[in-house]
Amino acid sequence: MQRNSTFVLALCTFCALSEISYAGDAVLNAKTCALTINGKTFLLHGKYQVVGSFPDFKVEIVTSFSDLKVQKVSSFPSQCGKWQEVSSFPDFKIQFVTSFPDLKVAFVDSFPGMR
Repeated sequence: MQRNSTFVLALCTFCALSEISYAGDAVLNAKTCALTINGKTFLLHGKYQVVGSFPDFKVEIVTSFSDLKVQKVSSFPSQCGKWQEVSSFPDFKIQFVTSFPDLKVAFVDSFPGMR
């Protein structure tokens, strides 16, 4: 148990120095606007689909202390935090949850992105 907590402490120290956040199995990189979960990296912009099961990652909607500010757009979701909802061929699939999220988002009308 001591070995695991030492690893987490070292990882958190590294993350603080390199603009990376660690939350359980998820690693959030502010420089590339990406989320890595279980070795798979997802850019946090693009087309998304809301699913009830088997998501790429779980999202909690919050009003403060978010990991990412998201702006819903109808086209060209090519910047960090711009998401376009689609019903087929998404870049990533999300499931909305109220606890134990991989990512906390706040929906905004302008200025999307990391913190």
